[in-house]
Amino acid sequence: MKPTALSLSGRERTFPPDEIIVSKTDPQGRLTYVNDVFLMVAGYTEDDLIGRPHNIIRHPAMPRTVFRLMWRTVREGREIFAYVNNRASNGDHYWVLAHVTPNLAADGTIAGYHSSRRAPRRAAVERVDALYGRLRAAEIAAGDGEAGMAASARLLDEVLQGEGMGYDRFVLGL
Repeated sequence: MKPTALSLSGRERTFPPDEIIVSKTDPQGRLTYVNDVFLMVAGYTEDDLIGRPHNIIRHPAMPRTVFRLMWRTVREGREIFAYVNNRASNGDHYWVLAHVTPNLAADGTIAGYHSSRRAPRRAAVERVDALYGRLRAAEIAAGDGEAGMAASARLLDEVLQGEGMGYDRFVLGL
């Protein structure tokens, strides 16, 4: 199925907890590898995805500030765990607990990124979905550009300070 204009079905897809969605990208975030589980859950073929930006599966309900945090973290050479709501090719959505790591070249530079995604616990999805809804609303209310990202980042910082922890610890504690 060829990627099409953004449409949303409102239906959620799930996948078995013993399956892992795997993808690899180049340093610019273009897909270089996708496993069969990724293809099955996202509803694409390998030809649809290889060479395309990973954000082809971005769901519009995902706060952009979470992606900014993810990219900043992995570009600094660190791993990150994050709950992510993705969009399948037919407009369905599916939640994952993503573990994203940089792949280092022999000279220590970042050669790309590796992402392994597991099926999340339902209680965690409910909690993070509510938070992400608030973050996305802040982005939209502030104009959905840089001002929106800043507003959303401030809100995320406030929530995490209230929890007394950083994003990684928050995610892993859900």
